[in-house]
Amino acid sequence: CCSRRNSGTDRTLKGSPFFHKVHRPVCRGPDRSAASPFFQQELDTRHDKYERLVKISRDITIESKRSIFLLHRVTNVPDAEGVLNEAESKLDGVRQKIGQIAEELRGEDIYQFHRAFTPGIQEYVEAITFLHYIRHRSLISLEEINAKLVFMKTDNGSGEAPPSSAHVLTFQVTPADYLLGVADLTGELMRLCIGSVGNGDIDTPFQLSQFLRQIHDGFSYIGNTGPYEVSKKLHTLRQSLGKVEDACYTLRVRGSEIPKHMLADVFCTRTTHMDTEEGVV
Repeated sequence: CCSRRNSGTDRTLKGSPFFHKVHRPVCRGPDRSAASPFFQQELDTRHDKYERLVKISRDITIESKRSIFLLHRVTNVPDAEGVLNEAESKLDGVRQKIGQIAEELRGEDIYQFHRAFTPGIQEYVEAITFLHYIRHRSLISLEEINAKLVFMKTDNGSGEAPPSSAHVLTFQVTPADYLLGVADLTGELMRLCIGSVGNGDIDTPFQLSQFLRQIHDGFSYIGNTGPYEVSKKLHTLRQSLGKVEDACYTLRVRGSEIPKHMLADVFCTRTTHMDTEEGVV
C-alpha cells in the first residue's frame, strides 16, 4: 500500500515544474578556484626551469664536442701540451656552465630535471675522460670528476661580495651518466687509434686495444643489471674494440708490407667495410 502511494506521488511530481528542484539538489564540492592560480604558477616555474636546463645542457654539449675535436689534434701537432692546455681551459668554461645547473637545482630534486641536462653531462664526461687518458693513459674515476665540480657562488652573482654572503654549490655526476660517457669515450679512442697510425705511431694502437678490453670487461660484468642505456651502448663499444683489434692485427701481420703513410687509408677502408657488413652504414 505504501509503495503504491509513493509511486503515485512520484508520478504526480514528475509532471510538476518543481520536480528537479525538489528531488535533485545540486551537490557542490570544495571550492578549488583559489588554489588553481597557485598550481598554475608552480607548473609554469618548473617548466621554465626545465627549459633553462635544456639550454645550458646544449651549450655544454657544444663546448665539450669542441674540446674533443681539439684533442684529436694531438696526433699531428708538435706541441701536444699546448693543445692539452687549451682543451683544459675550454673544459673550465664547461664546468662554469655546470655550475649554472647546480645553481638551478639548489633545493630541487635532481631526478625531476635529470632528463633535461643528462646529454650535456654525458658529453662532458666523455671529454674529460678523453683528456685524462691522453695525459695519463688511464681512466679518470667518478670521484675525481665530482671533485672538480665544486663552485663558490655569491648571493648577488658577483665576486665582489664579502665572504659571509658566499655559499658552496656542488654537482654530482650520477653513476649512470658516468658509465654512458665512458661508453662514448671508446668511439673517440678508436678514432685516436686510426689517427695515430696515420702519423706513424705504431705503439698507441696496442695500448688502446688493451685499455678498451679492460673497459669492455667492466661493462660485461654490469650486463643487464645496469641502466637500460648502458646495455644499448655495449654494442657500440664492441664495434670500437673490434676496429682497434683489427688495426692491431693488420699492423702485426702486414705492417712491414704497407708503407706507414698508407696505413691510415687501409684502416679507414677496412672500417667502412666492417660497418657495411654490420648494417651500420
